[in-house]
Amino acid sequence: MSDIRRQRVPRPVREQQIIDAAIRVFARRGYHAASVDEIAELAGISKPMVYLYLDSKEGLFLACLRREAERLLTAFRAAAGPAHSPELRLRAGLLAFFTFVAEHRDSWVVLHRQSSEPSPAITAELARSRRALLAEVTGLVRADIEESDGPACPEDDAEFVTYTLVGAADSLTDWMALHPGEPPERITLRLMNMVWVGMRNVLDGEVWTTPSGTP
Repeated sequence: MSDIRRQRVPRPVREQQIIDAAIRVFARRGYHAASVDEIAELAGISKPMVYLYLDSKEGLFLACLRREAERLLTAFRAAAGPAHSPELRLRAGLLAFFTFVAEHRDSWVVLHRQSSEPSPAITAELARSRRALLAEVTGLVRADIEESDGPACPEDDAEFVTYTLVGAADSLTDWMALHPGEPPERITLRLMNMVWVGMRNVLDGEVWTTPSGTP
């Protein structure tokens, strides 16, 4: 009896093992095509045990979304928080994001590359995780604007810059898949050159206007 007890895996540990396996299968197959049988086999347990721990295929997918979204946000906060200037905070946040995507590609696929027709619960969880990330970036951008010495910017500038940054970073994750040898540090540097230089000029009061005579 004592040997059996020593072999038992605590429930929280087992749940994480199931989620680890599920992320690999969901990333490879997509939510609808993923099989709970395959997830159970990869996790080394029976299919009924998956349902016992996480209730349903949808419940399992939601657990994957919540865990990986929190891991991404935690990495972003930990990196951007200690930096001492606007550009260093932005660089640190971007580097944390691209590093997460490079090191946890399956997680990123599950978070942002799933079926266009998920269930209402999954749709709501995906929206919640995206709002959380946007809120983090917006706070970072707003602090950068407030710390600048240039003229005051309109209230919606932080939101506009946030969507620009998140959209660019999101698109670049597809580019990363096509260029697996490109390190996160270089991707971050290239995006900083494209985004921060222009953002800095705007914060300093420089704006682009349509040339005279342009239709």
